Amino acid sequence: MFIEYLYNAANLFVLPFWLLMVLLPNWGFTRKVMGSAWPFVPLALAYIYCFASSLDPASLKSFANPTLSTLAGLFAQEPVMATGWIHFVVMDLFVGRWIYWQGQEKGIFTRHSLALCLFAGPIGLLSHLITQPLQERVFGLGDKAGSEALG
Repeated sequence: MFIEYLYNAANLFVLPFWLLMVLLPNWGFTRKVMGSAWPFVPLALAYIYCFASSLDPASLKSFANPTLSTLAGLFAQEPVMATGWIHFVVMDLFVGRWIYWQGQEKGIFTRHSLALCLFAGPIGLLSHLITQPLQERVFGLGDKAGSEALG
């Protein structure tokens, strides 16, 4: 029951950070919050709890020599799935924060990449990695006024 609470809490906990980065990227409060590592602390603690709850002698053996089928079986267990999901949530937010700061520091348009990163982290990362050189060629990278006008 507590694992399900942590799963739901982690999902809700990250939403304000994503909203700030996507909707209010240039607001001083957004910069202050996203400049801190503190948003990751509660998520890491939730992850540690779920991770520890996932371990038993059988799962340790499976994790030590994983195959796709054994991992599929492990992830069918709620504590293991919650651990995996919180891992995704934390890492997607971490990558999103990096994308956000790239945008702030270099004047890169990031809203689309951040939105994609929220729902499918690696696709958002790829979007950002494509946007940066494309913007450099088309708009001139580092033109903060131009990127702010884009959104």
